[in-house]
Amino acid sequence: MVNVTYDASQSLVWTDAAGNTGVYSPGDIAWVLASTALVWIMVPGVGFFYSGLLRRKNALSMIYLSMMTVAVVSFQWFFWGFSLAFSDGASLFIGDLKYFGMKGVLEEPSIGSTRIPAIVFSVYQLMFAAITPMIAVGGFAERAHLGPLLFFVFVWSTLVYDPIACWTWNSKGWSFVHGSYDFAGGTPVHISSGTAALAISIYLGKRRGYGTEVLAYKPHNTTYVILGTIFLWFGWFGFNGGSALAANLRAAQACIVTNLAASVGGLTWMLWDYRIEKKWSAVGFCSGAIAGLVAITPGSGFVGSPAAVLFGFMAGTVCNFATQLKFFAGYDDSLDIFASHAVGGVVGNLLTALFAQASVAGFDGFTVIPGGWLDRHYIQLAWHVADSAAGLSYSFVVTTIILWVMHFIPGLRLRVPEETEIIGIDEADMGEFAYDYVGLETELKPHVYVRSTGTAYDSGRDSELKERSSA
Repeated sequence: MVNVTYDASQSLVWTDAAGNTGVYSPGDIAWVLASTALVWIMVPGVGFFYSGLLRRKNALSMIYLSMMTVAVVSFQWFFWGFSLAFSDGASLFIGDLKYFGMKGVLEEPSIGSTRIPAIVFSVYQLMFAAITPMIAVGGFAERAHLGPLLFFVFVWSTLVYDPIACWTWNSKGWSFVHGSYDFAGGTPVHISSGTAALAISIYLGKRRGYGTEVLAYKPHNTTYVILGTIFLWFGWFGFNGGSALAANLRAAQACIVTNLAASVGGLTWMLWDYRIEKKWSAVGFCSGAIAGLVAITPGSGFVGSPAAVLFGFMAGTVCNFATQLKFFAGYDDSLDIFASHAVGGVVGNLLTALFAQASVAGFDGFTVIPGGWLDRHYIQLAWHVADSAAGLSYSFVVTTIILWVMHFIPGLRLRVPEETEIIGIDEADMGEFAYDYVGLETELKPHVYVRSTGTAYDSGRDSELKERSSA
């Protein structure tokens, strides 16, 4: 039986077997549950953002993958994911199976905060577990079968996300024990997923036409890019603000710095792009806003508002230039996930070590930390460097191992043949389309002609798009 009653103020009062009691504020529970819904909407937000950046023939697969990821991770989290990440019998690296099948996850105080029950904490953390592999799955864009991704997401969540979440947020984890500050997922969410996307890109190899004008396409639907950014920005208030795990001033401060960093990041990236194209790019603004959101994630509950301006500027600058890494290193990261999430996560972790303040962390009334460099706690940077390096290396190595093990298992090989790339993942693997027509003419009949002006044009641009009925 769940031993919960209500007092005169309608607060929840729980009592354990030994007779000890505790009180939960309905306001705290309501805020965390609302934040759960906010973070959920971020997952299809990633799908729409990715879909808009790709070619029309692959647009639907990314939106589908966002919903598939939520479903697979929801089962994995129930099955053993929550226990592996947040059991109170965890080692320095990973938890045990005490909460296998969510057994016993009910009214007792959560390991994340005594202000909310474990059942509320578990469903909130599920959303973090769901969005992380979805970010990484973008590395498969345009050149991977959809079926094996069901298996990949389950295994990756178990072997990569859960251990990193454990060592970062579980009170028994090595990074937590040594005092690293990661309020909402700089390493577990962004560094792990961004580095996984890099490993995926290297494993899959380059897409057909890499290095030629065949891949010099513009995003097929900028509206989807903006819509995805809206979902993400909106949901990030729950992502960062909800990580206070209570309705208090620290949650409000996290929302303020989240919005500020996103705004500055978007403007910074857009201005860097303007210097080259002399165009006000909506895609550039959206990319920068997300980079700013990524960077502020680990520090959102630790830094003041002036620091958030620097977070946004540095993320918009460093991540923008990091998109050029793929050309120097020769990998095909079609959606620049490594540059935005892994690099942005590292930027956020390092800046958090510099600008974390004990006074800001104390906005919730009970958190006590020594702070970062602003508080003259200089060793903090070393721990953040160690945590970032551990997340980068662990995610890259384990993701690569998973991919190559799948490569040699019948039915789980991910790379599609060139013919499937030409047709598109939507038709080849789904038999469905985002639209009722798909432009394939330029790929199926590639040729260039020269007009009297002497300018080369792709003949497909001057012809009507090939219509294809979706019925």
